[in-house]
Amino acid sequence: MKKFSILTLAALLVMPLVSQAQEKTEDAKTDSGYVFSIIKEIPVTSVKNQNQAGTCWCYSGLGFIEAELLRMGKGEYDLSEMYIVHHTYQDRAMAAVRTHGDASFSQGGAFSDVIYGMKHYGLVPEQEMRPGVMYGDTLSNHNELSALTDAMVAAIAKNDKLKKLQTNKDNEMLWQKAVKAVHDIYLGECPEKFTYNGKSYTPQSFYESLGLNPDDYVGITSYTHHPFYEAFPLEIQDNWRHSLCYNVTLDEMMQIMDNAIANGYTVAWGSDVSEQGFRMGVRKGFCVLPATDAAATNLQGSDMAHWTGMSAKQIQDEAAKHPTPQRWVTQEERQTAYDNWETTDDHGMLIYGTAKDQIGNEYYMVKNSWGDYGDYHGMFYASKAFVRYKTMNIVVHKDAIPKDIKKKLNIK
Repeated sequence: MKKFSILTLAALLVMPLVSQAQEKTEDAKTDSGYVFSIIKEIPVTSVKNQNQAGTCWCYSGLGFIEAELLRMGKGEYDLSEMYIVHHTYQDRAMAAVRTHGDASFSQGGAFSDVIYGMKHYGLVPEQEMRPGVMYGDTLSNHNELSALTDAMVAAIAKNDKLKKLQTNKDNEMLWQKAVKAVHDIYLGECPEKFTYNGKSYTPQSFYESLGLNPDDYVGITSYTHHPFYEAFPLEIQDNWRHSLCYNVTLDEMMQIMDNAIANGYTVAWGSDVSEQGFRMGVRKGFCVLPATDAAATNLQGSDMAHWTGMSAKQIQDEAAKHPTPQRWVTQEERQTAYDNWETTDDHGMLIYGTAKDQIGNEYYMVKNSWGDYGDYHGMFYASKAFVRYKTMNIVVHKDAIPKDIKKKLNIK
């Protein structure tokens, strides 16, 4: 009996030490931050910097095309964003005038502007039209440019007396020449001919030499206000060309993205980035959608007692430090966010891989266009839960779409 008492006392003394050691181990796990394991990574070109210009659509769109050229075995290219931007802004100015200002004129754009631009105007290498070169910089700053051209286009669009004058030479409106001249001054003149790797090209012949087919690239989205498996123009201001997206279910949109990456295709990704899960973590290399309503959420094997005992604010705070369970939204929740303007057309990026964190959450690897910033030098990991909720639209090569979905869409 005495021996038992001594052993019991010893055990009682040791137990707090064991408990403290376990707590330290658990703390080490939770304080380890986000640890990502790459599943699949597709080659892409280097991260660029759009700087003070609303041209993410062009940087991500051309990043997608550059990745396509790598996939096709064409080698590495650095294509000029400013060439496509220049032509796009001329077209957008005309659209604004023709609709009496109802079509917006702004720095924004869509992936379809890149596809349209390369088809109709060709492409040029970066060396032919670099950003910022007209004002002694190496990066874009379109603040002054926009202040001028926004006012010009608005004045023409709202006053029919100002758009009557034409030149006799080419039947072009004088206001068009004026708007183009301002873009020439700030962006540079679009080259008619140039030499690349010892060969002479026009923008069109250079584009044709790359072997790209614009009809291979399709837009995909997922909303319930249009029938599934039909194409419609996504109702966002920067889709001023009224380009079509195929409408699929939410699960099918995610299947398309997963299938694309698994088979070596990148994805041009248009997303809302106003969510707290983006703002709090993107410079640290992650973008998440925490399951703040823990009691009503599938916690994917995590410690139920731990998570259900926390408030939404506490879970958000933890998600800023390390992985937490993710919220998996429904088709209806996604539609409501779009209709309520909780999901808006904010930013274009490039998805080029997949990964997991240390608790099993799945992510897409994202190339951004904000320069060499953050823990991963201009790229980050976006949780599939976030992408599922906040994706506006994507562009993929048609062969990246699973065959059964492709058949439903009648894509050949």
